[in-house]
Amino acid sequence: MTSFIDGLLRFKRGSWEMLASILIALGVVMLMQPFAIWLFTYSFIVTLVGTVMFIIVSHFPE
Repeated sequence: MTSFIDGLLRFKRGSWEMLASILIALGVVMLMQPFAIWLFTYSFIVTLVGTVMFIIVSHFPE
């Protein structure tokens, strides 16, 4: 857990890519759930932020 946080603070690619992937997965889960309309409403934005973040982060150093 500390290496993950350390990677975020030092702008390492692996930690930020994992965070972006979690955001993408969270947005997809929010899109497919049938219980709360507000989760469905924000699902596209969360998925979009995760995708753009992944594209930007892929240029960070290893």
